Amino acid sequence: MAELDSTNVVSRGLLMPDGGAPVLDSVRRVLGYVPTWMSVFASNSAKTRPLLSADFLAANGSRDLFMELLDTLDVHGQLAGRAPVNQSLYLWSKIALPNYILSVLGDRMEMAHSVEGRLPFLDHHVVETARSLPVSAKIRGTTEKFVLREVARPVITPTVYARQKHPFFAPPAAVAADGSLHEMLQETLRGPALERVPFYDPVAVTELLDRLPGLPAAERAPLDVLLMAILSTCVLAERFGIS
Repeated sequence: MAELDSTNVVSRGLLMPDGGAPVLDSVRRVLGYVPTWMSVFASNSAKTRPLLSADFLAANGSRDLFMELLDTLDVHGQLAGRAPVNQSLYLWSKIALPNYILSVLGDRMEMAHSVEGRLPFLDHHVVETARSLPVSAKIRGTTEKFVLREVARPVITPTVYARQKHPFFAPPAAVAADGSLHEMLQETLRGPALERVPFYDPVAVTELLDRLPGLPAAERAPLDVLLMAILSTCVLAERFGIS
């Protein structure tokens, strides 16, 4: 984990945990380990918590959301005897893939804009083949997607072949302080739009915005996910009249 973190700064806070994350003891008791992607979500949740309103925390602050998710799945029946990598892939495909990836980046977003998208890696023949591969073909040392890299090697550049996985980025709102998105972020989160959203504490959010210019770029970058989530909540609330 330390090696991945030191060599893949661009994914810190997105694909790799950033800062202190909750221990997730309940997940560890059930699975025997904590999948990295769950640690990422937990790390981001830890950053979000100080910005939440007192009423929201009082109603939801004590919930163990990771266990609530695991309780919806046949964890013991589906994960028993599988390698941790395959266990993590299964959990991701049941939790994050349909509820986040396909909704925010895939079919739901495409259909909302009349775009007919195609996701070839979700073809059931591809999924069945990938499921049958040994772990060593999926990740080798710190090289992920090993077999996919080898298949594509003849038609991609050495730079792309050797590049570590990193997420697709929208224009950074926190780092690019001179951009129009940053201006929208500042105006929205310092205005009445945030005050109408019951989830966040406007004073705490304003204090974070005030601290942003003095933070190193490496600390500001992981905050983009958090700030964009708050901004999106405000925009959706205004657009659809939600209060």
